[in-house]
Amino acid sequence: MKKFIVSLLILGISFPFYSQKVEQLSEVFISATNYKYLDKVSSREVAVPVELLERKVATFNLKDADFYQDDYDLYQVTFYIPEGKILASYDKEGNILRTAERFVDVNLPTKVINAVKERFPNWAISKDIYLVNYHDKKGAKKRYKLKLENQDKVLRVKVDENGDFM
Repeated sequence: MKKFIVSLLILGISFPFYSQKVEQLSEVFISATNYKYLDKVSSREVAVPVELLERKVATFNLKDADFYQDDYDLYQVTFYIPEGKILASYDKEGNILRTAERFVDVNLPTKVINAVKERFPNWAISKDIYLVNYHDKKGAKKRYKLKLENQDKVLRVKVDENGDFM
């Protein structure tokens, strides 16, 4: 019995050494073609569906698309989700030149909510539209169109991402 336990112990220790094989993996190249776009449009408090669609736009491989041809210099591609859409313009290399983004009823940033509460204390936000216009040379412009209600009164306001009213 003692020999059996010792042999199991030796087998248990030596078995993992024989089962390991070392393989060399091929190299993986990651390129962030549209990192400038993501850097300009992303923020900490952006709604999850918005962020997911913006990442999809940034990682879209134009050259693998069925409609891609070397003859054209500009491609316009539209991305849809139930909460909104993004119209993106790409050059023939796949770089984002500009986007027009529109999202409906997304979670608002804290700065926007606090600015509305401070300026309109008895009003409730009943509808919101989040608009982003990105240009590769000018950067991103983010706005919120809000519909405020107070009993039977309706008010429409525009606010930027910092909570400043326009």
